[in-house]
Amino acid sequence: MLCHCYSQQPFEHCCQPYLLGTHSPHSPLALMRSRYSAFVLGLGDYLLSTWHPDTRGQLTAGELRTVGHSTEWLGLTIIFATGEATNATGMVEFKARYRENGRVVSLHERSNFERLSGRWLYRDGLINPPKIKPNQACPCGATHHSTPKKYKHCCAKRSV
Repeated sequence: MLCHCYSQQPFEHCCQPYLLGTHSPHSPLALMRSRYSAFVLGLGDYLLSTWHPDTRGQLTAGELRTVGHSTEWLGLTIIFATGEATNATGMVEFKARYRENGRVVSLHERSNFERLSGRWLYRDGLINPPKIKPNQACPCGATHHSTPKKYKHCCAKRSV
């Protein structure tokens, strides 16, 4: 079975080890993908445990489980991702599609992640972030000969 996160990888080699707690996500992108899979599967405890305690408010695992189970998840597209195992912060911009009340909805978010006690956690996100113009530096931080790559030549051309 392919992973729920649309990585085109087998579930057991992608998000499952994170969801079972046998491994911790090594990057914000890995955490983002595993959180999407957790929503699909209604794993409220995992979602709550990977949410930064400073920003999750009064959310409960039960509420997150209900959201996951009551939603028909249709797809995840990664726009760009920053942050590796040695960074303190990272970012993932994504679009998640789901069906609500018979219509397809797209959630477009630029999410912020923080490493706390060695674990990546979802901190917060900006819904419908401002569009990145083609000639702006790519937010993923990619460079070519020490010069920032333009967005149109980097993440605008691909999905992660």
